Amino acid sequence: MQFRSLGRTDLNVSSLCLGTMTWGSQNTQNEAFAQMDYAFEKGINFFDTAELYPVPPAAETYGQTEEMVGAWLQERKLRDKIVLASKISGPALPWIRQGQAKIDRPQLITAVEASLKRLKTTYLDLYQLHWPNRGSYHFGQYWSFNPGAVNAAAEIDNFHEVLETLHDLMRLGKIRHVGLSNETAWGIMRYLRLAEEKKLPRMVSIQNEYSLTCRIFEPDLAEISQHEDIGLLAYSPLTTGAISGKYLNGQVPPGTRRSLPQRNIHRANPITDMAITGYMNVARTHHLDVCQMALAFVLSRPFVTAAIIGATNLEQLKVNIGAAELRLSSDVLKDIEAVRRQYPVPY
Repeated sequence: MQFRSLGRTDLNVSSLCLGTMTWGSQNTQNEAFAQMDYAFEKGINFFDTAELYPVPPAAETYGQTEEMVGAWLQERKLRDKIVLASKISGPALPWIRQGQAKIDRPQLITAVEASLKRLKTTYLDLYQLHWPNRGSYHFGQYWSFNPGAVNAAAEIDNFHEVLETLHDLMRLGKIRHVGLSNETAWGIMRYLRLAEEKKLPRMVSIQNEYSLTCRIFEPDLAEISQHEDIGLLAYSPLTTGAISGKYLNGQVPPGTRRSLPQRNIHRANPITDMAITGYMNVARTHHLDVCQMALAFVLSRPFVTAAIIGATNLEQLKVNIGAAELRLSSDVLKDIEAVRRQYPVPY
């Protein structure tokens, strides 16, 4: 397992981060424990969760994933061995903090305290803003996001309030470092400018979607990540499992994520299928497992700190972790680029 610096901090995190969002919907607590045990045994020291989880989100399961992680940390007594990350939800879902989920001072304090309680810990190593108050072009909103509708001055005032509150929480020892998620180039640079001008906490990471099929992080956000030391924590590096081919031609195998009620399955379309078929052919040509190839590609990017892997069963997790030692040849990378040229934005 490789380890990489988390931004400009003294934390070294495993290049594969264990994602947790299926625990509580597709996975039981026993299954979650088995995944954490195996991941830790294989050298993964970085776990990512969120108050929102599990996914698909629902009022009756809200917070259950953090509770499972907390139970494991308490039972295994490994808190000091794990770099633990969680996230505060932005506005959208009515059951989160009684529908008052705007990220501001009172909601940050409330959310952090609740996450600490569920996780049975006194501190979080990394606390992330799950998505901006103003909305995001992620979650299938790439084609409709309208940045011109944003009141920039009001957003900047909110950024200042958020950083001051995070600073207070850090001084209290409740969080160690802070990061962004589903953010834009403008948002990152504004946070960095405020941090420098006001001597407030500096964002150390950004958790955005990045995979063979979703490379909109390049080139602008990638440039910021490299030059400003804000490493990408790449979520959905396997296109939520679709890169395996299991959803091709409209298939929905029982027990998979797409078999659960979904608000928006924006990755399900013919162009996505064509891109995935192309990448599967590359893997087949080079005698590679397509999921391991996809993860190895993400890990090979210089702006990536970690790829967040999730699994609904232990066998999937074993395959995914096996990608940590895979290095792709120049021929494989050339063939991957050829597919990308055909399908640059497949969803």
